[in-house]
Amino acid sequence: MSQSTSIPKKQLRVRDHGFDNYMEIEKKMRKVLKFQSLILFQYNQTLPISRLDNLAGRLGFKQFEAGAFILKFPHVFEVYEHPVQRVLYCRLTRKAINQIMQEKEALLAQIPDAVTRLRKLIMMSNEGRLRLEHVRIARYEFGLPDDFEYSVVLKYPQFFRLVDAIETRNKYIEVVDRDRKLTVCAIEKVREREYREKGMDAEDVRFKFLVNFPPGFKIGKYYRIAVWKWQRVPYWSPYEDISGYDLRSIEAQKRMEKRAVASIHELLSLTVEKKMTMERIAHFRMAMNLPNKLKGFLLQHQGIFYVSTRGNHGKLHTVFLREAYWKGELVEPNGLYLARRKLCELVLLSSRKANVDRGLVRYRRDIEEDEMEHFRRDCAEDGFEGGKEGKEGEREDDLSCDACSDFTDDDDDVDDIEKAENAQLNG
Repeated sequence: MSQSTSIPKKQLRVRDHGFDNYMEIEKKMRKVLKFQSLILFQYNQTLPISRLDNLAGRLGFKQFEAGAFILKFPHVFEVYEHPVQRVLYCRLTRKAINQIMQEKEALLAQIPDAVTRLRKLIMMSNEGRLRLEHVRIARYEFGLPDDFEYSVVLKYPQFFRLVDAIETRNKYIEVVDRDRKLTVCAIEKVREREYREKGMDAEDVRFKFLVNFPPGFKIGKYYRIAVWKWQRVPYWSPYEDISGYDLRSIEAQKRMEKRAVASIHELLSLTVEKKMTMERIAHFRMAMNLPNKLKGFLLQHQGIFYVSTRGNHGKLHTVFLREAYWKGELVEPNGLYLARRKLCELVLLSSRKANVDRGLVRYRRDIEEDEMEHFRRDCAEDGFEGGKEGKEGEREDDLSCDACSDFTDDDDDVDDIEKAENAQLNG
């Protein structure tokens, strides 16, 4: 293989700390989501602390580790004492419940977009159908509800058809009609925008992918030439039927390789957060003609994708679409993404801030009590001074605090007090 004609297949992975830091937060959020689901499935959505270790063992936590984990996120989990049983319980905070409701509303609001994404996803397959179980595993990434089989697939019979395969006993989702308007890839829209904004040569932009290498990636002279030649190689669209082509030639293999890049690019573009685990991408490998050695293939194109190994002790690989992110945030965020990031904000808030919030509640209550006490004291002092202006033989008990307390009740009581004072002064 000449260095000037193709991209080297063996590439060292260069870390991008922006995406790795993103995954460090994502790792905490996955554990928090597991605890949330555990609490929401309990009776009255509360969990006794005594049962916490036994139930959290199913989530992979060791003994006494679950309690310490909950105390790290006081903005999400709240530990309180039952007023009757005098037993410690755990429940979700008001902020966490509001975030869950906001995410549910955003999920229901984008159901029409999820239907379009599912149609495009099925149209990318070779046979126009995908296994129901594979879509179910990746439903979170594509913004599909948990009951999407009924609320999406069976609800829209004009778009989808649910069939049973007799030979494999698996359920498949088939697309009813292939709409030509949905066969436009996301990269094609990006190319059009680049062509209009930058005025580049049409021949160079026609089959180009946006390449943004991570910091520290070494780009030599021959590698740069190889990338330039690879960018000009034509390829078949992921939505195009290639069953009638002869794929044995070298030119066809180059086109298929670039088509695999376009397929993964389009697959990530259909997700809500423009990222997906490599293990879930592998479920669509046979249906979309993706390479067998998927990790090596993705590392060969580090300027387009980024593979992060953070999370689950390096056993989990998350693939990001580099062009969709800027400084750790989505360039074009959507409502569901913003609702999910609210949980991230609650996770990142420190426990000191939670203590400050609780202190502010007590502080406001103390302020109200101090104001009432100060008001009573002022009333008492004003009444005492008014008594001194009378005759010397007047007793202090005649204008005691009882009169001041009556002063705040009604206007009739005020008139009675004034009449009594005038009577005493006129003696």
